[in-house]
Order: sequence, then structure tokens, then C-alpha cells
Amino acid sequence: MCKRGPGHAAEALECLGGNGYVEESGLPRVYRQQPLQSIWEGSGNVQCLDVLRALEREPDCAEALLAELEQPFRGEAERALREADEAGARRLVERLAVALQGSLLVRHAPAPVADAFRARDRAAYGSLPPGLDLRSIIDRNLPIVVLTSAQGCRLTV
Repeated sequence: MCKRGPGHAAEALECLGGNGYVEESGLPRVYRQQPLQSIWEGSGNVQCLDVLRALEREPDCAEALLAELEQPFRGEAERALREADEAGARRLVERLAVALQGSLLVRHAPAPVADAFRARDRAAYGSLPPGLDLRSIIDRNLPIVVLTSAQGCRLTV
């Protein structure tokens, strides 16, 4: 589901200040398109009810998902599945998606990225708790610039 897209786009615009709002930057177009992504995917309610129906029809799907999850995400997903009902279909799908995201980060991302994800606790942008290695996350995402002199010397910045 693309529910986080508009918030991420708005945050990107804000981070760049006035430059983010200039049409030439491309971000205003991204911002305008974000709400359309969820329309393209289909109604969130329908998607969540489809997941609930699939879990009811094929209970092995839940076990396959749980087998992919790392702790503590597996325990959180198990609780979500026990509490699943039609009225809480959106909550269920969100909890399962976050559990899978977290597990994939623990398994494949650098530790500081996974640690920040676990610590976020639905925190607002920019409000992660102290003590996280945010510098390495920032450094990991900075562009790499290679300068070459007239003599052919290369400097990577």
C-alpha cells in the first residue's frame, strides 16, 4: 500500500526548503502523484479484506509468512493474526507489512538502518530516540563524487 508516499514526498519537499517546491526539481510532480498511487493499487479496504480472505482460505499462507519473519517481528505478527477480524483488516495488514519490512531490514540492511527502523515506534519524522548511528545512515546515502584532474588523478569524495 502507498499510504506513506504522500508523507514521504512532503518531507522531501520540506527538507529541500524552497528548492523542493520549484517545479524544475521534479519533487512537486512526485508530491502530486503520490495520492494517485493508492488509487492505482486499488482501495486499501478492498486489499486488506482480500488479504484476510486469502488467510482464511489458505491458512498455510500465514505459516509461510511467519517463517520469513525474524524476532521480535514474528511474535508481533502472530499476535496480529490471532486478533484478526474483518473490522481490523487494515490494522492486520499494516502489522504484517511492518513485520516483514523489519525482518527484511534485519536480514539484509546495515545494522544502523535496521536499528533505526526498530526504534522508530511510529515516531514522527526527525524524532528518533538518541543513541542511534544516524551518521552512518546519512553517509550511506550521500552521493559519491569522483573528481579527475587533467593529469588523470582521481579523487573520490
